[in-house]
Amino acid sequence: MKNLMDFCIGTVVFILIGFGLLMGEDLFGFIGKPGFDLFTAYAEFDFSSFVFNLVFCATTATIVSGAMAERTKFLSYCIYSGVISALIYPIEAHWIWGGGWLSQIGFHDFAGSCAIHMVGGISALIGAKILGPRIGKFTRDTSGKVLKVNAFPGHSIALGSLGVFILWLGWYGFNGAAATSIAQLGSIFLTTTVAPAVATVVCMIFTWIKYGNRMFPCV
Repeated sequence: MKNLMDFCIGTVVFILIGFGLLMGEDLFGFIGKPGFDLFTAYAEFDFSSFVFNLVFCATTATIVSGAMAERTKFLSYCIYSGVISALIYPIEAHWIWGGGWLSQIGFHDFAGSCAIHMVGGISALIGAKILGPRIGKFTRDTSGKVLKVNAFPGHSIALGSLGVFILWLGWYGFNGAAATSIAQLGSIFLTTTVAPAVATVVCMIFTWIKYGNRMFPCV
């Protein structure tokens, strides 16, 4: 539900505020000029650019949900979602993709490693630090010293596997949307196929060695 509201709330505030701050006329290298071109310049509006940047904006917001799972009030999360979609992501992404100061000094971010994933990761780290760990994550003594770190295994291999397939398929669209030629698209698809495949094999071998077959009951 939090991920759903990330996209829905993000869409509303991105229309009203975010898109102008991201792609509007550059002001002092810091923000784009706020505007309502979606409504006032409908005939000439670049709808593909709007949807492309909207999805990136929503992705930045959703990265945080996992780090704050099970210990965040829903209303508080919705407020966060609105703030990052309306202000935080559009402003910092303007620096990179909207003609801001980073792009002016030659900074390059092809598909959002910095603008999306680093910003989302830092926001998640801040949220996790404020909230603290889940109940049961650590076993402590009477003085509060951590004695043991407890893992939270996935509750469903089937749902976990389905999530992997859905996310992997989605990444073809996410990365591929940044392509500017067929040759470039092919290179992107190759990387999006090989990189997670190799990472999965390495992760399985490591988990097998460290934890044994109980982490992979199907094998």
